[in-house]
Amino acid sequence: MLLPMAPTDSLFLLGESREHPMHVGGLAVFTPPEGASAADVRAMFDAALIGDQVAVPFRKRARRSVTSLGQWGWDTLPHHEVDLEHHVRRDALPQPGGMAELMTLVSRLHGTLLDRSRPLWEMHLIEGLADGRYAIYTKIHHALADGASAMRLLRDSMSEDPHRRNMPTPWQPRNPLAAVPDAGVAVSGGLGSALPAMAWDAARAAVGEVAGLLPAAVGTVDRALHGKGGAVSLTAPHTLFNVPISGARHVAARSFPLERIRLLAKHADATINDIVLTMCAGTLRAYLHTRDALPDNPLIAMVPVSLRAPNTGAGGNRVGVLMCNLATHLPDPAHRLETVRNCMNEGKAALQAMSPAQVLAMSALGAAPLGVEMFLGRRGPLRPPFNVVISNVAGPRTPLYWNGARLESLYPLSIPTTGQALNITCTSSDDQIVFGLTGCRRTVPDLHPMLDHLDAELDLLETAVGL
Repeated sequence: MLLPMAPTDSLFLLGESREHPMHVGGLAVFTPPEGASAADVRAMFDAALIGDQVAVPFRKRARRSVTSLGQWGWDTLPHHEVDLEHHVRRDALPQPGGMAELMTLVSRLHGTLLDRSRPLWEMHLIEGLADGRYAIYTKIHHALADGASAMRLLRDSMSEDPHRRNMPTPWQPRNPLAAVPDAGVAVSGGLGSALPAMAWDAARAAVGEVAGLLPAAVGTVDRALHGKGGAVSLTAPHTLFNVPISGARHVAARSFPLERIRLLAKHADATINDIVLTMCAGTLRAYLHTRDALPDNPLIAMVPVSLRAPNTGAGGNRVGVLMCNLATHLPDPAHRLETVRNCMNEGKAALQAMSPAQVLAMSALGAAPLGVEMFLGRRGPLRPPFNVVISNVAGPRTPLYWNGARLESLYPLSIPTTGQALNITCTSSDDQIVFGLTGCRRTVPDLHPMLDHLDAELDLLETAVGL
């Protein structure tokens, strides 16, 4: 039985092409428990492949038919029809088995399309790391799960108990005896779906609030005209990142102690997200400057934000986007931080003054040009709505384990799109924060200089605040 697919999810299938793979990914690096060998790790996976139970999200195949009038829907396969030997694969790194070799392999894996005749996911066990660790690279189509949801699926398969064994893999049901979720419920949502999802939700939520949308739109555009923070920007310059892209990908990542970022934020009277954005701002400035490609006007970042309404509990969160002035035209890192902090504070205050429907509508207004470019597969004739997407997603706050193996690092990998050849996604994990860079290989052939710029920018910011 073909179950309906949410329109926001089907957009990721409609907009996909060889040049625009629409899957998100995550790279998890584990340290095996003491005394464990590579053979033990392989044995655990072999045992899992023998199992005959597959969780519903990992059995959902995207399909169109005459009965659905050509619209995409979900076909939930029986357990035995899911070929786990296709979805779960093994890879080995060449010598010397360092992070460079790991990222080279993951870059290649992240650029290949998922097979639409099967459930839209893959998981790769990667062996051969020189220090005895192993890695798991997972990719899942954005129609099935966004980045935050995919990370959550991976985290939910782990435990805080280092002594726990016989744990299920991410594709296995957590509790086979529990009620099976409705196969028609999409496993999506969260900040990663912001672009098309906001437009759809805004259209529905705006019914009954039309009278309030016009003043909100006028105020949003007025802030954009005066260069203040908000959901819309009219000043993003053209950069070498804002071009058509190819299908090949290049990924890189760098981690920093979370306490180091937290201490800097405290001394700067800023948030951790302000520090993350300013580090990215200095990195982009240095990268473009060394290539004689730094525009006179500051780069603009689209920043997904979670906003909690005043006097509400945990259920009062709102999700929107802000356009942040990265102040890349300013040589002083302290001045860049001040600009970023002020811009984010202005934008948050503006969104907090809106109703949830207005937040959705204004966020959709700011992101709409990119959604059109993503769907059409080519750049529009006007200046880009923004220059880069920078996301910061909170991860697990305590150490996690899978069958005794400790999760050492969790690297997020996202989706470059037409006109946005670089994506920066950050996630915190236990005691560190990871910057995950995903770029079009043709446009950004070498991301490693950006990692060095991140290091340098953090040092400069610490010096600027007297640390």
